[in-house]
Amino acid sequence: MPTISAADGTSLHYRVAGDGPRTVVLVHGWMVSGAVWTQLLERLDLTGLRVIIPDARGTGQSARATEGFTLEGLARDVLTVVDAVGAKRFTVVGHSMGGQLAQWIASEVPDRVEGLVLLNSVPASGLPLPPDAAGLFRTSAGDAGKQKTILGLACKKLTEESLAAVLADSATVSQDSIEKTFDAWTAGGFANRLASITAPTLVVATDDAFLPPAFLREAVVAPIRRARLTYIPGPGHYPQVESPHETAAVLSAFLAGSAPA
Repeated sequence: MPTISAADGTSLHYRVAGDGPRTVVLVHGWMVSGAVWTQLLERLDLTGLRVIIPDARGTGQSARATEGFTLEGLARDVLTVVDAVGAKRFTVVGHSMGGQLAQWIASEVPDRVEGLVLLNSVPASGLPLPPDAAGLFRTSAGDAGKQKTILGLACKKLTEESLAAVLADSATVSQDSIEKTFDAWTAGGFANRLASITAPTLVVATDDAFLPPAFLREAVVAPIRRARLTYIPGPGHYPQVESPHETAAVLSAFLAGSAPA
């Protein structure tokens, strides 16, 4: 499993699947690592693709840093991994907070991002939570009971096996990551950058109680010039885990329809 050092020396781990000419980067969200993409990856047609799956600092097999958990810092970590694999152009797929990071990347290097997929993405403007929910989320590090409650609120179709896998992954996420990235994604704060995004953009909505389709259309689709919405009925916040076949099919269709010339 390859690693690369971030600008501050933090060791960043990533996986590579496929060896095709087209690079796709899967960016995970809060409380999990790149392992959250495993079920989707098993169902994705990798023909012509090279899929890069980083673990953010403080998650998975990446190092337990104490700093660098801003949205910009995490997005630059992803770019460090992309540069390490030599990808001049790439499609970026972001889930939840990872969708924020994907938007930041697409606004930072618009000439390099050839496609953008935002899966139940937190808006660039952030997503403040009610005090009770915020308290639950922010204090959930290392607490399987709280993390199970969060997943119960967020998901609609999580099997017992999938729930166990996500909880096992979440158990490895550091307290610094849980607390500091929670503060980062709820605050957002870079909506002014979205006009710089030039890539064709697909925003994927589900029956997510926190980020319903009408909200995503207004808060994520509307500010991005070439964005459109698609809807997968049934799953909640983690469609790549709850409905991996359908999510892989939506991603494959987008990739086929946005193939570079």
